[in-house]
Amino acid sequence: MAQPLPPATIAAFAAIVGKDHVFFDEADQLAYQDKFAIDDALHHPAGAVAPATVEQVQAIVRVAAERGLSLWPISRGKNLGYGGSAPLLAGSVVLDMSRMKKIDYDEANGTVLLEPGVGFYDLYDFLKSRGMKHWLSVPGNSWGSVVGNALDRGVGYTPYGEHAARICGIEAVMADGLVVRTGMGALDGAPTWQLYRFGFGPSWDQMFVQSNFGIVTKMGLWLMPAPESLMGMDLEFDRPEDLGPLIDAIAPLRREGLLQQSPTIGNWLRAAAVVTTRDQWTDKPGALADVVIAAIRKKFNVGWWGVSLRLYGRESVNKAAYAVLEQAMGALKPMAMRPTTWKAGEPMEASGWTGTPLTMPMQNANWHGGRGGHVGFSPILPQSGAAAMAQFQRTYARYKEFGMDYQASFAFGERHLINVNAVLINKDDPALMGRVDPFLKQLITDAKAQGYGEYRTHLDYMDAVAGTYDFNKGALWQINRKVKDALDPNGVIAPGKSGIWPTRKAGGRA
Repeated sequence: MAQPLPPATIAAFAAIVGKDHVFFDEADQLAYQDKFAIDDALHHPAGAVAPATVEQVQAIVRVAAERGLSLWPISRGKNLGYGGSAPLLAGSVVLDMSRMKKIDYDEANGTVLLEPGVGFYDLYDFLKSRGMKHWLSVPGNSWGSVVGNALDRGVGYTPYGEHAARICGIEAVMADGLVVRTGMGALDGAPTWQLYRFGFGPSWDQMFVQSNFGIVTKMGLWLMPAPESLMGMDLEFDRPEDLGPLIDAIAPLRREGLLQQSPTIGNWLRAAAVVTTRDQWTDKPGALADVVIAAIRKKFNVGWWGVSLRLYGRESVNKAAYAVLEQAMGALKPMAMRPTTWKAGEPMEASGWTGTPLTMPMQNANWHGGRGGHVGFSPILPQSGAAAMAQFQRTYARYKEFGMDYQASFAFGERHLINVNAVLINKDDPALMGRVDPFLKQLITDAKAQGYGEYRTHLDYMDAVAGTYDFNKGALWQINRKVKDALDPNGVIAPGKSGIWPTRKAGGRA
């Protein structure tokens, strides 16, 4: 456990938010720890304080600055696989903004202004109550915050699936308590805050993404207009080597804009781990044998790789685009091609492809049994079948070497791929847990050797991943540190997040 705070400090926080919204008991400290932690001895918070307004956030920041404390802001604390609600720096006070749940909706323009505590289910229910004229985009596990997910560059499955790219206008509290609004929000009373991203001068929206330069208390986000129709197909491919041709077939359709969504090619375990558990198939340690993999695939009729492709918009346009898509996919000879169609007014499938929040993918935490979970490893690749196949072969070999079961996917952006690898864990299996850290460090090293870096990582690896961005002696990290030193020299806000430490903060990189 972290060292307890002085009673006077806890009383100061309670005076701001009320005694029911400060959490510093031992049970509270446990509640805010990382449930999927690789090492339970790390990242212990001192406790948490939960504001309800931006004014309370300002007051909390001032108390922390006066008393030499560090705050770790969370929206809802559901960043599972990357650290959850836990702080990087042990002893930090978690700033839990889950009580801040205001939604302002501009129906005419299809935008929302959200506070950090608004979850995907909250926003979905809100939009549904107003006729579902706009769709949101949701990640694979939708328990979390819409704001928090966008700030960590989370992705979804619709044409609006790059969530950080849909941010338009931010309000943030700085380390000295100053409230700033970006873009057109810097113009008092501007009606265009959620309509034009840039304002005048430097654009700061993306400077608050994956950073610790300020505490985001409001975020504007663009929503997708509800489409007239949806068409597409669910595809299964039989062999590992089908990955390269599949990527080379999808990539040009994505780049030219015929396919506007963000499709994800997932391997067989990504599908199977949510409907079965490992102990139903084998009790042998180490990576699964091919014969076991074949039996699981046969039972659930899944390919080695699967992908779902969707087209959104006017029905006449979708029909023309579908013919192109069908021809391109049919040429690859998939083991299964299941068409799907939907028109406005018909019952809609509850899936990520329709922007419906879902939590079923979290079932993969049960794969090994015990206190299960997962940790992510997600480097960025070019949209190249050859590059993806080489990355798959290298990584699959490492999974086998370290005795891990391979769960992975290749998610499309407009010009890039994200190779999302899930390392499935069981915290009650010491032998397995002992392999996780060296395994992840090896994957980071392997990716760097190819010139690939992660776009997002667990608390344990933020410094290591930041260190792979090493052009010109780490010039990018140097400028991040200079900005941090200018805005927050004492490390009041999330020291160490994304490898960004102020020079003065103990534990920071020299």
